[in-house]
Amino acid sequence: MRGEYKVPGGKLVAVDLEVSDGRLSEVSVSGDFFLEPDEALEDINAALGGLPVDSGVEQLAAAVDSALDEAVSLIGFTPEAIGIAVRRALGKATGWHDHVFDVIAPLTLDPAMHVALDEVIAREVAAGERPPTLRFWDWDRPLVVIGSFQSVRNEVDPDGAARHEIEVVRRVSGGGAMFMEPGNTITYSLVVPSSLVEGLSFERSYSFLDDWVIGALADVGVRAHFVPLNDIASDQGKIGGAAQKRLVSGAVLHHVTMAYDIDADKMLEVLRIGREKLSDKGTRSANKRVDPMRSQTGMSREAIIDSFMASFARTHRTVPGTYTAAELEAAQALVDTKFATHEWTHRVP
Repeated sequence: MRGEYKVPGGKLVAVDLEVSDGRLSEVSVSGDFFLEPDEALEDINAALGGLPVDSGVEQLAAAVDSALDEAVSLIGFTPEAIGIAVRRALGKATGWHDHVFDVIAPLTLDPAMHVALDEVIAREVAAGERPPTLRFWDWDRPLVVIGSFQSVRNEVDPDGAARHEIEVVRRVSGGGAMFMEPGNTITYSLVVPSSLVEGLSFERSYSFLDDWVIGALADVGVRAHFVPLNDIASDQGKIGGAAQKRLVSGAVLHHVTMAYDIDADKMLEVLRIGREKLSDKGTRSANKRVDPMRSQTGMSREAIIDSFMASFARTHRTVPGTYTAAELEAAQALVDTKFATHEWTHRVP
């Protein structure tokens, strides 16, 4: 059996092994990483041999760590990465290549419908009723989408929101507010089985699930990198941020919003913390637009999204996807009974 794990920003770790009487045997770790001294590889293999097949990533990593003294240097990989590769070899965890992804092009909807579709699709992926799905948002009216744990009164100026006819919807994932007018951001949701992030902490799973978009940004001429915990930035400043929700039923919802061309004046009037957010993007005053994706690429929003979808398809197994009538109906029911209700929106006043 063989399992592989590519460390985000690091090296590939591969593990070949056999199973005998419920325990690991004939374990062989390899990869393009660096390890000093060389003989430490034998110690790693020996530490894994004999461990129960139901050992978790933490137990596997602890066994490797305890077998190495302080003089050993692991460069480009970690004991945790070895544990994940072992779990993949055993079929307990999955990699990108184990899945075929539905990729759904932007469909213009009420933005609250996209928030509801996040929940509907995550529920279906967890139940095995839908494959892992990457979908891009498009919307027909302005909205502020706040994180699951944000306070409405702390985030949104009611007078500014009323003046610009902008409503507020609370999503199921954490993170910060999203100021969304048609055409001003690039937003996507990625829903995957929990097995894909097996053994990864929340912090590591952010960079793991968005490693592909760093390459996609390079394809449109943007040199980007991660800024922990959940930001994506270029040399010119912040581009966007991610939010995530892990469902106990077995799926991970991960979505990203990148600023394409935001009306900074309006955002400052609607979001109470807008000025601080603008400082992240290198904008010190109003009367400006926040446009890192437009100005850095010179491309239309539609062309960037098309390029992103093509980039994902080059590095993953994909098929074109769409929403079913049942999914849209379920999402509308959630808008009516949850996401458009005062009780949900103001559950954190």
